[in-house]
Amino acid sequence: MAAKNQQTQKPKKRKQISHSKVERDSSKSKKPKLLAYNPSNNPPNKPLKKPFKSPKQKQKHPSDSKFKKSDSGNENKELTKRERRLQAKELAEARKKKRKPHYTLEQELASLWEKMRRRNIAKEDRSKLITEALQKMKGKIPEIASSHVSSRVLQTCVKYCSQTERDAVFAELLPHLLTLACNTYAVHLVKKMLDTASKPQLAGVISSLRGHVASLLRHMVGSVVIEHAYQLGNATQKQELLMELYSTELHLFKDLTSIKESRLVDVISKLSLQKSSVLRHMSSVIQPILEKGIVDHSMIHRVLIEYLSIADQSSAADLIQQLSGPLLVRMIHTRDGSKIGMLCVKHGSAKERKKIIKGMKGHISKIAHDQCGCMVLICIFSMVDDTKLITKIVIRELQTTLKELALDKSGRRLLLQLLHPNCSRYLNPNDLASLNLSVPSLSAKNESEVQSEKISMDEESSKEAAMSDPDVTTTESGKNDTPEENLYSAEGGKKDPFLRRRELLVSSGLTENLVDVCIENAGELLASNFGKEVIFEVAMGGSDGILHPTLDEKLNNLHEAIAALVAKPKSEESEEEHVLENFHSSRTIRKLVLDCPAFASTLWKKSLEGKCQLWAQGHSSKVVCAFWESSDSKVRKMAKEELQPLIDGGILKIPETKQSANEG
Repeated sequence: MAAKNQQTQKPKKRKQISHSKVERDSSKSKKPKLLAYNPSNNPPNKPLKKPFKSPKQKQKHPSDSKFKKSDSGNENKELTKRERRLQAKELAEARKKKRKPHYTLEQELASLWEKMRRRNIAKEDRSKLITEALQKMKGKIPEIASSHVSSRVLQTCVKYCSQTERDAVFAELLPHLLTLACNTYAVHLVKKMLDTASKPQLAGVISSLRGHVASLLRHMVGSVVIEHAYQLGNATQKQELLMELYSTELHLFKDLTSIKESRLVDVISKLSLQKSSVLRHMSSVIQPILEKGIVDHSMIHRVLIEYLSIADQSSAADLIQQLSGPLLVRMIHTRDGSKIGMLCVKHGSAKERKKIIKGMKGHISKIAHDQCGCMVLICIFSMVDDTKLITKIVIRELQTTLKELALDKSGRRLLLQLLHPNCSRYLNPNDLASLNLSVPSLSAKNESEVQSEKISMDEESSKEAAMSDPDVTTTESGKNDTPEENLYSAEGGKKDPFLRRRELLVSSGLTENLVDVCIENAGELLASNFGKEVIFEVAMGGSDGILHPTLDEKLNNLHEAIAALVAKPKSEESEEEHVLENFHSSRTIRKLVLDCPAFASTLWKKSLEGKCQLWAQGHSSKVVCAFWESSDSKVRKMAKEELQPLIDGGILKIPETKQSANEG
């Protein structure tokens, strides 16, 4: 019985297990459950109908905990998305509220700027846009001027607006001038306002800068504004700005700056100022400026010149030593800056001169074409004995641009200084005076040293004197670094000027290249207002005959090249002007005939013999007359036979003074 019961129970258990598995499997997949579903077989399972109810009924009557949980999870997900949208909107609104008040104004100004800055816009339309923009900016101009976007709009408005509108902008900016002068973006607007300012407005700006000149000069951006105001001001206003840098008394008391004296030495004597106090104050102003390297402005150059005029020996020597080098290259573009450069060359030792020349490497061509900078190179040619260093750095760079130098107003003076030094035809009195400048304290020291050297030369033997005299080779090489060598020992150089010129001109190969350039471009140089002087000096062989006899053959080739140009037939149909009919070339050839008998002989034999009647009228007549006026008897005798009939017939007119002198 028990075994029978066990047999009957086992299938039941298996039935229950299989039934449960089926139920689990049916609960996992919906498709078999729906296919097997029969309401007649399972009437009590009502919850199975719930998934077929509508979503509203499911939400209203959540009878099963299982479905309730899933519904609440969906609601949480939907609420999170909604909250995110709301939060995004709130953040956007908060950002709009936190934005600066003129943010939208910047956008409006930018759109107006795009319209007003067009080139093809009518003046009336532009003025309307400018008026609209200035109305929008009213009251906010100082803030807008500091913006890297809106400041451009304001600059355009100031450029094209009416004077009344410009005055209104100026009045609004003036109280904030010092702040704006140090702003990277506003500085352009401040310069534009200074350019367009009236005389009273400029005077107001300069007076507002009082007390802040030194601090602005130490600022990289502010120094640009103070320099611009200095350049635009008159002599009195410039003096007012400079006085603040000289002394504390002049800084504090405005009435003292109204004196007429402009030189610092005269100001000190007039006001009875203490020289030591002035030097201390100027040193405190100058030193930070030099340490920051702000040396490009003419105002600073003027202060340095005045400082050297009153400085003692040690102070002047320290300043020259500090300036000698690449820093000097940035200063020599102004008149006072070139004077400082020449003083550094004149009073510098061989070591300092070497630094100056090496600092110019790569900039020689630019310096040579500069009106003020070329004077420093002229000073180097005239005073530095180290001709090897000059040849290596200066001459080599100049040889690549000889034609451009010869045709340039400033560059030609370098070549002319070597060919004919210190000639008043090529250097004006101011240039000659600047070459003779010197620092008073250092020159006095130099004179005393020269006297002591003369006394020692008389007392000691020639051997001891030779040992005491610095060796020329060490000066040239620039390697003498002994303590005895100082800044005052090499003023003017010790080498013979003629020997120095010969080494720079002939030994370096400069003149050989220059003669070749003159031969190739003879017509262009003769017809040029500046080139004619270079070709004249080269054809003459330089002053003191420095090019003879080394380059005699090349000079003869140059004479023949000029004669070949003169020998060209006269043609009225040709557009190119004949060399004898050109204003500049005819007068240059006339000077060569008068001053160079060798050229006159070549020209007569190759070009003018038998053709004088053809060239007896116009500019060319001056060349023909030059043969009659020549001081060389051979030249006169050579041309007399052909010229006498032309003079007697009245075809060729000779001045009475010249004619009577030749006849006598």
